[in-house]
Amino acid sequence: MVDPQQDIDQYLQASEQARIRITHIIETHIQADHLSGCRELSAKTGAPIYLHKAAQAHFDFHPLRDGDELDLGNVRVRVLHTPGHSPDSICLLVTDKTRGAEPWLLLTGDTLFVGDAGRPDLHGVEESHRLAEELYDSLFARLRALDDTLAVYPGHFAGSACGRGMSGNPSSTLGFERRFNPALQPRSRADFVRFMLEDLPPQPPEFDTIRRKNQGTPDDGVGTSGSTHRTR
Repeated sequence: MVDPQQDIDQYLQASEQARIRITHIIETHIQADHLSGCRELSAKTGAPIYLHKAAQAHFDFHPLRDGDELDLGNVRVRVLHTPGHSPDSICLLVTDKTRGAEPWLLLTGDTLFVGDAGRPDLHGVEESHRLAEELYDSLFARLRALDDTLAVYPGHFAGSACGRGMSGNPSSTLGFERRFNPALQPRSRADFVRFMLEDLPPQPPEFDTIRRKNQGTPDDGVGTSGSTHRTR
């Protein structure tokens, strides 16, 4: 399960209907636009939570690093650390071993959307320039180097405040985005930073509160621990 929302009953019902177990819960980053259900889902299923090691979370999780692979039976998931929208952002390169040895799809979280990329200003003005530079490297050195045939499934589509010009289409291919996504058009690092920081809508005031709750800050009352993370 990747990026579960607060209503976990939908996932429990779906897994029961499909007669499968939820064995891994992965967050592509600490979310700011919706409350996560990862801790509740973990408590219900016993599945461990996985986050990038840079995540500032005050609950137990398995720290992921760039290049880590999770073997899930017929599915193999490779972790790509793609900071920019947030320091802990990851994408997940997924291979269905029953279909072939090559990756089939890319879960891009809030790094790459259909028609846009994740805004880099949500961690404060002082961090936005550095994160925009990191996003440039994530998009152009990491994602653009992948195969055009990869199916792209982002964390959000039109209507989310995590980007500016997202399409209403919930999926795409990397090749299509390479051709038509404004954020993936060739430009210098400096031009990219300017592009990603201009005309940004105001950050919704609730984003900071939601992020803190999803981090498991000690005053949120949901299964916190004193350390940033502990490996289970």
